[in-house]
Amino acid sequence: MRPFDYQRAEGIDHAGQLIAAENAVAIAGGTNLLDLMKLQVETPQTLVDVNRIGHAEIEDSDDGGLWIGALATNTDTAVHPRVKADYPVLARAILAGATQQLRNRATTGGNLCQRTRCYYFTNIDQPCNKRDPGSGCGAIDGIARLHAVLGTSDQCIATYPGDMAVALSALDATVHITSAHGKARTVPVRDFHRLPGHTPWKDNVLEPGELITGVSLPAPVEGTQIYRKVRERSSYAFALCSIAAIVEMDGDKIARADLAFGGLAHKPWHDPEVGEVLVGQKPGAKLFDKAADVLLRDARGYGENDFKIPLARRTLAAVLAEATGAEL
Repeated sequence: MRPFDYQRAEGIDHAGQLIAAENAVAIAGGTNLLDLMKLQVETPQTLVDVNRIGHAEIEDSDDGGLWIGALATNTDTAVHPRVKADYPVLARAILAGATQQLRNRATTGGNLCQRTRCYYFTNIDQPCNKRDPGSGCGAIDGIARLHAVLGTSDQCIATYPGDMAVALSALDATVHITSAHGKARTVPVRDFHRLPGHTPWKDNVLEPGELITGVSLPAPVEGTQIYRKVRERSSYAFALCSIAAIVEMDGDKIARADLAFGGLAHKPWHDPEVGEVLVGQKPGAKLFDKAADVLLRDARGYGENDFKIPLARRTLAAVLAEATGAEL
């Protein structure tokens, strides 16, 4: 780990001013950032501790939804009575994501901003356009088992590793952001993370000097909420494929289907056309296969991760069967 300066922000405005400085990075729980600093993947000149700026509350919003502050820990969020009762897909995703010790430190804002666990990104001796623009993507012709099959580019095939954001995407949450100059804006969580394109080093839409202040959830909806995570071992591991699903039935037909996918792309993947195929239809194997055709129409494997395409198809069918009570 390289030497760095440490500053403690005493408020949101102060934090914005400090992180607006060149090569300054905010730190809350540090569960991802400190690991990357030890590997010299991240080498900030200044760490700005934001743990004293507030924004750790979880409270009801006026529209019947829920506000989750950026510094609310993953543990506090997962065990909150409103989350467990009205947004169980979020609680289940968080609990599937990390050990108790990590959840006690990890925060809402930090979790959204975590970086990929691609082998080439975390090894400074390997080529990686995300870490070292222009050096190439070692994963494309290399070790790609955990890598993306949707939304890739010739610059990067890394996956977003988180679970919480997949559930937030299915819930259609909104990310609240403030800048060093006190200017606030909101971004749908489905638009917060970026695909790699020609700028894979840009993980999300945050600009220099901006901080996440919280996430707002809309009023809860009817239906069954499921989070299923397929991984290589039953203990904590990153998803090969995960699905957050909110499915409502009207008699024998699907009335609502909000689906988001993890482990398949550079960001939590949400394709509204998948839900559109399902709504108004009677659930069954043929319908689920049709939805998978839409989801995977542009999927591309890179050798080692070819298995993810049929895996995603089977996982989608299993989740929809569970949510609707249909037989496969």
